[in-house]
Amino acid sequence: MLIAALAAALVPSGPAAAPDLSWMAGYWLDCSGGREASETWSDPRAGLMAGHTVTVARGRVSFELAHIGPTAQGYALVAQPGGAPPTVFALVESGPMRAVFANAEHDFPNRVIYERSGDALNARIEGEIGGQPRSLAWNYTAAPLNTRCPA
Repeated sequence: MLIAALAAALVPSGPAAAPDLSWMAGYWLDCSGGREASETWSDPRAGLMAGHTVTVARGRVSFELAHIGPTAQGYALVAQPGGAPPTVFALVESGPMRAVFANAEHDFPNRVIYERSGDALNARIEGEIGGQPRSLAWNYTAAPLNTRCPA
């Protein structure tokens, strides 16, 4: 009996269940601060969500590709701003309508936070630049796909 219990403890269990981040799925639009930022997330499929962001501000456009799912570091957000090499932010907290991802080794940001409240999705990145705490925030509103900010 003891041998069977020890053997069961040594056999790795299957991968941890994916957290429920379905509340992030959709098309989100932020028209504040003189910018137009849209963020789109797919619904979770087999534990994977795909996303992208397009931001237009002061006549310039930028983009970011991302996905959330299982990685070698565990369940994580993998971000590629401007098509840069992937940066992995491990999921460190998740609950109803909130997810926090972190990567202490990354220059900026170190944390990525998503929170949902009704038809709003709030995104925030945090970290340090030059030894000073910095953050950026987006306050998205649910919108039909490809909606643009008013001119």
